[in-house]
Amino acid sequence: MGLIFLQKIYLISLIISLILSSINKANATTKPALIENNQLNKITSVSQLSDISVDSWEFKTLQALIEQYDCVSHTNPDNQTLNRYQFATKLNICVTHINELITNGKINRKTLTTIQKLQAEFSAELATFTNRIDLLENKVNALQAQQFSPQVELEGEIIFAMTGVAGGKKANSRTKQINDNLVLSDRVRLSLETSFTGKDNLQIRLQGRNTPELADFTGTKMANLGFDGDDDNEMEVDEIDYKFPLGKQTRITLYALGGGLGDFVPSVNPLFSGSGDGSISTFGRENPIRRQGGGAGIGISHNLNDSLNLSLAYVTSDAANPERGIFASPHGAIAQITLEPTKTTALSVTYIYSYNNVNTGTGSELTNNPFNNQADAITANSFGAEAAWQLNPSITLGGRVGFIHATAEDLTATPNAFISTWALLLSIKDIGQEDSFAGFVVGQPPKVTDNSFGDTFEDEDTSLHLEAFYHLQITDNVAITPGLFVITNPENNNSNDKIYVGTIRTTFTF
Repeated sequence: MGLIFLQKIYLISLIISLILSSINKANATTKPALIENNQLNKITSVSQLSDISVDSWEFKTLQALIEQYDCVSHTNPDNQTLNRYQFATKLNICVTHINELITNGKINRKTLTTIQKLQAEFSAELATFTNRIDLLENKVNALQAQQFSPQVELEGEIIFAMTGVAGGKKANSRTKQINDNLVLSDRVRLSLETSFTGKDNLQIRLQGRNTPELADFTGTKMANLGFDGDDDNEMEVDEIDYKFPLGKQTRITLYALGGGLGDFVPSVNPLFSGSGDGSISTFGRENPIRRQGGGAGIGISHNLNDSLNLSLAYVTSDAANPERGIFASPHGAIAQITLEPTKTTALSVTYIYSYNNVNTGTGSELTNNPFNNQADAITANSFGAEAAWQLNPSITLGGRVGFIHATAEDLTATPNAFISTWALLLSIKDIGQEDSFAGFVVGQPPKVTDNSFGDTFEDEDTSLHLEAFYHLQITDNVAITPGLFVITNPENNNSNDKIYVGTIRTTFTF
């Protein structure tokens, strides 16, 4: 009976202590952070507490409890003393452990009496310890509630480019001369990326740039750089996308803004496709037929097996407009099968359907406007193929072809235009330095080969795009890419002068 009585007394005192502690905690959470800091500052400093010697009864008593109930790993291996706060900390740990044994009736009367005596002796220090824990818990809870996200990462890319254009007259002009000037331009991208499951990725990208489209100064879009665009360096959200897995072999991609058809499908020549580290020209980066659509969209990528992938996507450029919606706006859909039969070979076959999106921004003016601005409903069925063959660990040979069959649905006799393009690609890796590479592009920008709308709207001659660039990876975060490309017979017209475009692109990433 005596033991049970003592246990009840101890439990009652423990309950009262918990109630008082809860009251103190509730009061602390209702006060502002400044008051909490003051409370922490008012707690007696450890340096002001008297030490507990190993010869004292308190130390010996605690040591006996520790040895009997194995409640603390060790007491004081190095020093001969403990300050009162250190002692109270170990006492609190030991009492917590012994409390678990009380309910099982494994504690005798002598132990309870000893614990009560120690608790009475160090009541102030134990209260201080409890208050510190409560205040720290409040601060942790406040930080968790206020923080944006522990998983958000900031990534950035900055491009500085020195660019020059040379040639004679502007394309399709006998009087306007190309200005042989050097220009310095830039592009800044900042991306906020986060994951909610560890397997998904949400990206919000900001962009500001002032790199001009050289078509305005040369008379042809064939001269455009692969990283151009000018918004007077005003930062704006230019891309929002979310990618998540739908099973082990399937991945969904959503673009609320800034998605292009080429962003939804794999590239078999990835060294050329990046705007910050790939080809210096728009034409050299990817098959022009993939540039028939952009904006908001959804895509699905499914691995049929280890070497075969099927990708499908749909994009629309004016999805937020209630008067047009996602189907009446200019839009495009893509389906691509990508095959990697061996470790050194890869190929893809692509089909694209587009509506009022035939402008690829890379070919002649006729390819971008094959029906002389008279059609308001142009549909196009496009077919493309691309391949890459790694001859050895350093050298890869690639190639691509593309065909566009455009139809003016709203014109009499529904005229058709046929557009073709091709390119050969060569990359040589690890030249001079690891992760550096040289790239070469020889190809024909999009050309109207046949047009039932009239012979006047066919390209009579053929332009060639000749490009060479060297991507020098100086450090993990800095790369310099000097490059040059030449356009022969600009606008597929042999009466036009050659156009030379050279640039030195410096890319910083962080």
